Amino acid sequence: MSAKRKFQAVPEASTVEAAEIAAASAASGRKRPVSRGAPKRKIFLALAGNIGAGKTTAAKMVSQQFGFELFDEPVIDNRFLKDYYKDMRRWSFTLQLEFLLRRVEHHELIHKVNKSCIQDRTLYEDPEIFAKYLHGLGFMTDGELELYFEYFQRTTRALTHPDKVICFDVPNVQVLLDRIKQRGREEEKGIQSQFLRGLSGYYATFPMVLQGKYGIDVLTFDVTTLDIRTGKGREHFLDEVSTFLNK
Repeated sequence: MSAKRKFQAVPEASTVEAAEIAAASAASGRKRPVSRGAPKRKIFLALAGNIGAGKTTAAKMVSQQFGFELFDEPVIDNRFLKDYYKDMRRWSFTLQLEFLLRRVEHHELIHKVNKSCIQDRTLYEDPEIFAKYLHGLGFMTDGELELYFEYFQRTTRALTHPDKVICFDVPNVQVLLDRIKQRGREEEKGIQSQFLRGLSGYYATFPMVLQGKYGIDVLTFDVTTLDIRTGKGREHFLDEVSTFLNK
């Protein structure tokens, strides 16, 4: 039996992305990491959005700017993701359970961390978007969907909700495809526009689900044409996040 892998918080961005974010911060003439007023109390912030929307980049920027502990989406070391994209019908249920366990681990760690935290992709996108969508496509059976929701209810009943969620909106599917191609993850090469378009339909109503069903405060950002990595786009995004965190 292989040793259990341990997932922990990721405190800093790395390699090229970290360098780009740091350079943008220096170019703006602002000091890091907290130049816009981080919240005085602990905040649990999460990011939501379709594949390729820019959540990972944004999460690293917020982490560095406001001094939040970063919890990356567990995709790099995911043991089923590559198989899932090759055969969704076979691996959808397995992948959803894997993501559920990893995100529950994140919530448990976030509860123990004393500082503010940011999570790349919310726990609630899996049951409210991905599980329902994959079931609708015929990639999960009725029994698998029911079993998934049983696992979800039992494993999350004692977890604390995020205080706030930022939802990234990218209605233009071609923009998502271009960004997915640019970041170059091998397992994502086969993602089709139709698949992303279907997900977009669920994401259109997701902010209302978060507010109405889970009682979470939501900020929605259309990042179709907004480049949050540099210049005015970056400044606008961070200013809006600062206002959202402190209200």
